[in-house]
Amino acid sequence: MRSTPRAETFPAQTPAAAQVFTTVLSHGPLTRLEAGRRAGLSPAAVTKAVRPLLAAGYLVEGGDPAGGAGSGEGPVAEARPVLGRPAGLVRVNGERALFIGVKATGDELIAVLTDLCCRVRLACRTPLPDRAAGPALASIADLVHELLAHAAESGAPVAGLGIAVSGDVDRAEGAVRYSPFLDWRDVPLAALAATACGLPVTVDNDVRALTVAEQWFGAGAGLSDFAVVTVGAGIGCGLVVHGRVVAGAHGVAGEIGHLVVDPAGPPCHCGNRGCVEAIAGDAAIVARMREVTGHQVPDRAAAVALAHQDLPGAREVYARAGEAIGRGIATVANLLGPERVIISGEGLAAYDLFAEQIREAFTTAAFGSAARCDVQTRPLPFEEWARGAAAVAIQTFITDNPARGKG
Repeated sequence: MRSTPRAETFPAQTPAAAQVFTTVLSHGPLTRLEAGRRAGLSPAAVTKAVRPLLAAGYLVEGGDPAGGAGSGEGPVAEARPVLGRPAGLVRVNGERALFIGVKATGDELIAVLTDLCCRVRLACRTPLPDRAAGPALASIADLVHELLAHAAESGAPVAGLGIAVSGDVDRAEGAVRYSPFLDWRDVPLAALAATACGLPVTVDNDVRALTVAEQWFGAGAGLSDFAVVTVGAGIGCGLVVHGRVVAGAHGVAGEIGHLVVDPAGPPCHCGNRGCVEAIAGDAAIVARMREVTGHQVPDRAAAVALAHQDLPGAREVYARAGEAIGRGIATVANLLGPERVIISGEGLAAYDLFAEQIREAFTTAAFGSAARCDVQTRPLPFEEWARGAAAVAIQTFITDNPARGKG
């Protein structure tokens, strides 16, 4: 019989406590003074916020500033020199709680077990032979219980499960409204998964989940406004505005893939023509590559190989894709003025084929100072999508406690 991990409750019940904790999580180890400065809180408020977190073991005193940030990845704040007794550092105890993240693709499930700092302890994959919601949920549950068995060996509680799915996802309701790659409609995934797995569950769009991971633990740490653009099967965009990941009133903010960049372009599955995704998504590139080369092109890897062989017309397919992506990124920069745009996703395997066109199209279409936006590429393995799902579970555990979807 499978055991259900005990429910873990995060002790910070005030916004200030959650704010201090997330500041230390993303930027620590920090002195209390520095944590307060970054969080915009008084020393007294920081002391009050830190006390229950230390008592419950989520924060610990001491730590080497040269040893890395709370997440093991983000920037480390330098402790400011003070007169008299050196200021003590506060850091997150990553071993205090564990989390599971699952990314569902059209044909595979990728899962990770992480600590509280979102450091991956174990990753695993399994095929998804049946995309229907019922069988897929059973496969997710099997994978989660496999990771729970590993987690039990550590003795730390598993405090949450995050599931990342492409498409229109209502995080507040824990429902997948529509996922084109899974062909799901109106699936109450959080409630179903909580019952099947015995954990609090957070469900989110996969690009938004990856954006949360970048905001708290990656290239977006410390930035108030940035965007993550993902290139692959689809073209996605996660937005952070004034320090918050934006979902929009209906959960579909950041749909850069369905910006029309060529009204006379190829039809898109959304019903429009010339969308970024209809030109630069994997399926669009593969279809166009077959058309221009006359070769059988089964997948993205084959398309990349043909382009590298310099077959007539092959490189132009990627040039056109790069131009579409660059124009889409410029639209984001013009509208929101982010400090940074992070380009990621499995499609970066072909980045050398369209990097120049992305940059040229972005520079041409970005208006004024929007062109000063820092555009970075960040190749990430598929496990990072699952890590993004774990990141939203951590976020929910800290900021929305008690977590929704608890079984």
